[in-house]
Parts: sequence; structure tokens; C-alpha cells
Amino acid sequence: MHTRLTPAELTEHAARFLGARENTKDAYRAWVVHDLTRLRDGMGILSEAFGTGPLHAIAVKANPVVAILKELVACGAGLECASLEEVELSRAAGCPPERIVFDSPVKTVDELRAALALGIVINVDNFDELERLASILGDRADAPSSIGLRVNPQVGVGRISMTSVAGDTSKFGVPLNGERDRILAAFDRYPWLRGLHVHIGSQGCPLPLLVEGVRRVVDLRETIEERHGEGRVGFVDIGGGLSAVYRETDHYADPRTYAANLRDVCPTLFDGSVQLVTEFGRWLHAGCGFALSRVEYVKQQPGVSYVVQHLGADFLLRPVYRPEDWGHEFMLLDREGRVKEGPKTLVSIAGPLCFDGDFLARNVELALPEPGDWLLIRDVGAYSVSMWSRYCSRGMPPIVGVDGDGVFRTLRAGEAPEDVVAFWTGPATT
Repeated sequence: MHTRLTPAELTEHAARFLGARENTKDAYRAWVVHDLTRLRDGMGILSEAFGTGPLHAIAVKANPVVAILKELVACGAGLECASLEEVELSRAAGCPPERIVFDSPVKTVDELRAALALGIVINVDNFDELERLASILGDRADAPSSIGLRVNPQVGVGRISMTSVAGDTSKFGVPLNGERDRILAAFDRYPWLRGLHVHIGSQGCPLPLLVEGVRRVVDLRETIEERHGEGRVGFVDIGGGLSAVYRETDHYADPRTYAANLRDVCPTLFDGSVQLVTEFGRWLHAGCGFALSRVEYVKQQPGVSYVVQHLGADFLLRPVYRPEDWGHEFMLLDREGRVKEGPKTLVSIAGPLCFDGDFLARNVELALPEPGDWLLIRDVGAYSVSMWSRYCSRGMPPIVGVDGDGVFRTLRAGEAPEDVVAFWTGPATT
């Protein structure tokens, strides 16, 4: 159960899109397409798996395009924010404040004041931040925001250490093993502290690791409520962490399996005694999106063919710099968007940026490419446009959405050279 578009769906979308000649003007050398029906279906899968009670606060950092955030809000989702700027994106998308979760680990005093004024959910990262909130709130027994404390359950790391945040020395949250007494004391001291937050990691974290991390925090909740009474902890935010499928050989837990395991191990999360919050992002978005990039040149070198096209580390930062951890599958299409047939050859897919390591993949088996063909890159709906790099100052491609009726609409216009000039010129000063 996942949101990944199938090869047949991808080629149908691409042929319809590229077959419309007005879409292939030279002004745009690459496109990003997001299937909005598949996105809504993903939200339905989450509701089916977890029930209708939890708040699914989708991670804005996975895909911050406001038009896409609006689609999520319309489905009843909340939005999880790693910065005050993402809070403003959420507000621009029309998200109600009680469904906005503010998780930045480096909140300033002014940002905390702003979050309280908005009434959004605040997950505190450390004890010093708790003290800052206490100085703002004074002697108040309540707060205009729901406030939780992020706990590192210290269950270990998954396959990708850089995106695992529950090791012994993670920079995020309060370590449970060494600070349990201080956590309990914080709930003794601050009556407005009403929630617990945990996140184990993103991509490559196995199901037992995710479940064990949540279990430890649920056990902590039970201890707090033994001290203070039932209802002392009003919400438990279990973060995200479900892996996306990027290759046909990938096998990861889906929401239904995850929720079933949590029901077995942590049944109190589902008995109505606490508000359950999730923060999925990659799992929901990744498979909904694909990119089309025009093949500009095919360069023959001894023993290798280079396909030179228009997306590289500016678009897929992690696959270029950490190919051992991240990868995508590719399809080659002709000018009309049809799958290119013919004998296969090994090619390396080069990006446009000015360093020799800018390759999306090496030794990929494709039909013989020609200039004017289109490279289709699968599963780019998450952590692609949100990580867009300004190196070499190439404009971001247009982002379009497609609904079940097959109609494409612009979600974010592509950047022309003058837009890039405006970016580097900066906002007007007074």
C-alpha cells in the first residue's frame, strides 16, 4: 500500500502532457508533475490505517509548494513546520492554527512569542527552550498553544545515519535514558506542558525501530499520568518516518502495517484518551511526483555514454552527493512522451551543474537516447523542489498538477532569468 505512480500511469501522464505542443516550448527545459488525485488517495490511506481521530500534520519541508499544501488542508490534514517561514507557508495555505505544528529546534524568543500569539502547536526541543517559554508565560497555568516536549527515545539508527535522529547522541530532543528524571520534573513544574513528541528518522528506519521508539514515549506518558492523573498528557506526536518506495525491489512497511503494530504495542494511542499526531511527508509525497527533463546532448566517451540533461544536484541533492543511500528509477521517452523502444545501452545521466560529480545515476540501462528525448525521473514528489539549490543560478522548473480528469494546471510557475535576477537582488530595502 503506497502512493507510487506505476509505469503505466507515468507514461499516460507524460504522453498526454508532452503531446500538447504548448507545453514543450524551449522556454522550459524541465517540468515537475504532481498527481493530486494520488495525493488525496494517500491521505485516505492514512485515515483508513489510523482511523479518523489522529491529526496527520504533513511535513512542509517535504514539499512546500503552497498549492499542494492547500490540497492537503482541504483533505483535513495539518502541517508540520521546521521553521517560522514554514508556519507562514501553512497559514498561506489556509491551515487552521490548531492544525499547525511548529517543530524547529532553534526557535528564537521572538519566534516563540509569535507562535504563542498564533495559537499553533509548539513542540519544544530542549530544556533551555522550556525556560524561554516559562519566562514568556510567567505564572500562567495554561497557554494559548498546545505545548509538547520532544524526547529522543535512543533506540538507534536505521539504514541511513544522516536521516536517523534517535541515536544516543542525536542533536534533536531530550535524551530519554539520561534525562528521564528531568523530563518528569518538567511536567511537575509546568502545567502548560501537555504533550510528548518523538521522531525516529526518515527513510530506511525499519518498522521495529519505529514502533519501539513510540513505545518508549508512550511508557513515559503513562508514568507522567501516574504522577498527575489521567489526561495530563493531552497529545502524543509520533513524528513520521515511513519510508518511500524508490525502486521496485524496495520493501517497506506501509501505514496499515505500522498502525496495526502500534495498536498491538501501544493500544492507548487509539483508545481516545490522547490526541495522536503524525508527521508523515516522504511516504505521502514522493511517489506522487515525477520530473521530465529534456535530453540536450548525448556525449560518447571511451566506454561510456553521457546523457546530458537539465536536472542534477540542483534538484536531487541527496542522490548526487550520497548515491549509496539514495537513488531513483528512470524512463526514456521520445519527443511525444512515448516510451522509447529499441536495444538497451548503458548510460550515465549527467546534470547541468559545473562540477564533475553532478550525475543523477551511472550505468543506467536505457534505450539509445537522442537530443530532444525526455528523461522521466520517478518519485520526486518529496525533498526535491524543497531542496532546490541556487548553484549556477538555474531557474526552478514549472510545477504542474494533474487531477483524475487528466487536466494539467500550474501549481507554481517556472522561473525565468529575470526571476533569478530578482532573487539574487533580494527584497527591497527601506
